[in-house]
Parts: sequence; structure tokens; C-alpha cells
Amino acid sequence: MTEPVRWYLRPWLTTLVPAALATLDALLANDLGSVTQMSTSLLAAAALLLRRRWPVPVLLLTVPGMQLSYIWLAPMLALYTVATCVRRRWAVALCALLVALCQFVPWPVFDYPLGWDRTTVLSALYSLLTAAAPVALGLLVQTRRELAVRLDELTRGQEREQALLANSVLSMERARLAREMHDVVSHQVSLISIQASVLQVRAQEPEAVTEGALTIRQLSVKTLDELRQMVGVLRAAGGDGRELTPQPTLADLPRLIGASGVSAALESGLDVAGGARWPEPVERAAYRTVQEALTNVRKHAPGSEVTVRLHAEGGSLIVQVRNGPPEPGAEPLLLPGGGHGLIGLRERAQQLGGTLVSRSTVDGGFLVHAELPAPSGPS
Repeated sequence: MTEPVRWYLRPWLTTLVPAALATLDALLANDLGSVTQMSTSLLAAAALLLRRRWPVPVLLLTVPGMQLSYIWLAPMLALYTVATCVRRRWAVALCALLVALCQFVPWPVFDYPLGWDRTTVLSALYSLLTAAAPVALGLLVQTRRELAVRLDELTRGQEREQALLANSVLSMERARLAREMHDVVSHQVSLISIQASVLQVRAQEPEAVTEGALTIRQLSVKTLDELRQMVGVLRAAGGDGRELTPQPTLADLPRLIGASGVSAALESGLDVAGGARWPEPVERAAYRTVQEALTNVRKHAPGSEVTVRLHAEGGSLIVQVRNGPPEPGAEPLLLPGGGHGLIGLRERAQQLGGTLVSRSTVDGGFLVHAELPAPSGPS
């Protein structure tokens, strides 16, 4: 029998089996010739068919059978149902007291004098146990159901939280990769554009053509290699913790500035060649800040003078890139841009607990100022 069929038959079994057992109890315990005993006991057994829908009325219908005949299964089943279905504890207590009294008080009442002897005490204890056992079992089942519901709610809540956390981590990782891809591709493509422009101007010089073509090829290969690494991270399933490589540091700044294609000077109070080591995220953010600023200079202010300043201040690394106005007559690079570079730099700084400010200067230039805190400072 398949699982759906079992679940379909289960309510019928839990309804019919108790009623059948109560009917058997009535037939075995009573005098088949007594109309009173048989009618009240069979009524009690039949009422069990409706015990889940109307638990308290069904219990009241079983009480006469318990009082006027010798049945006990039907009232106990009805009381168990009351304890499992009714949430008002005082109602369950009243029903249990009613069953205990019906079990304790004989019928007819006046034919049996009440005496405080050993038999009476045992009868009272038996009556209390008869009422307490189904109540205790019913309350246990009710508590178990409530715990199952709470556990299911907690499980669903944890699943939702895990899904939200996974989406949050995925969004953060996508944003990180988007920033890296923008910084790398924008910088490399602008260098390629510069070399292509030089190649176009000096097309009549074979040596210049060869040198320019070689530079463009090297830049293209490097750009494709870095893009391939980023795509590999995006395709990695399960988040295996792969990092984008290579990760730039402050030691790479002189080479970056030298190959930037702009007239830039580095003024640093730090030993960027490898003396003081800052935390890796701080050095990477500083490098990307300078890289993006130089890229913007090439695109929007060709021929301008650029100054890159680095120094430590109060446990933070200060990065400042300032450029003057563009050279008169110089044509800016016609490269697309949506302003995502500075937004990405600001997000980097905020993730480190720092700030980044970018604004125009009074002389027609531009300033990028980043403060990148590192509690431990240079190591």
C-alpha cells in the first residue's frame, strides 16, 4: 500500500477502531438482556464516532453509560479526546472530575451507604487514576503536537534565514567581483586605447608600430587572463573560497603609476617597496583607488599633472590622488562609463569602515581622497 493511501485511511481507522472496541466492551461487560445497560453503553460507543468534532458533548453522552452500566473504555477514550483537542485547561479539569465522580459514585446512589473505610479509599484512588490517565496521555499528545508545529515553524524560519543569508553572501560576492572586474577591465582597456592611439599616430614608423602592437598584445593577454580568473570564480559551485589572483598591494603602485600613461608622481611617507605591510584588504583598496583615479584621468583629463600621496594617520592609510586641468587641445578618450568606478571605491572604503570623497578642485582638476582604517596598522 502506497503512502498516500495510508494517509487517506488513517483518519477512518482512528475513528472506527475506538468505536468498535467500545462496542465490544459494551457487549462483554453488560447484561445483554438489560435495555438500560445496553442502550446507554451502545450510545456511548456510537458517540465516539463524533469525538473529534464535538469532544465535550461526546464525553457527556458517554457518562450515562459509565454510570448505568459497567463500561469504562468509551468514557476514557472520550476524556482522552477532550484532553488532546480542548486547549482550555479548566474545561479539561471539569471533564476529568466528572468522569472520576461517575466512576466513584455508585448507582443507584442511595442503595450504597458511604463509609470511610479501606474499600472507599481504594475506589477513590481507582476513580482518580481512571480520569487522570487519559488526561495525562491527552495532554502529552497535545504538547507533542504543539512542539511539532513549533519545530516545523523554526525549521522553516531557519531555512528562510539560510536562504536570505545565502542570497546576501551571493550579492556581496557578485558586487565584489563586479568591482574587481570594473577596475581591472577599465584600467587595461584604457591602456589599450592609449596604445592604439599612439600606434595610429606613428603608423609610418615600423619600430613604433612593432612596439605598440607588442604592448597592445601584452595588455590584451593580461586583461583576458584576469577576466578568465573572474569567470572561474563566478562558475565555481558551492563557494570554494577561491580568491582572485594576483591581488595587488602597495608594492605594485610604482609599476602601476609608471605604466599608467599619464604624468604622475608618487609622494609617499611609507615604504611602499615592502617595508610597512598593511592588512591585505587595505592595500588592495588603496591600489584600486589609485588605479581607478588614474583611469579617470586618462579618460577625462588627458595631459594633466597627477600627484599620488600616501601616508599613515591615526592608524589609517590615507590615499589622495589629485590631478590638474586637462592639457589644452587634448582629446579625452571616448570610452563608455557609467560612474560605477567611484561608487565601487566608496563601497570598498565603507566595507573597511573608512570613507572616500571625490570632488572637483578650484583649478579645474579633480581630487580623490580615501581614508582606509586598519586597527592593527602596518605590520
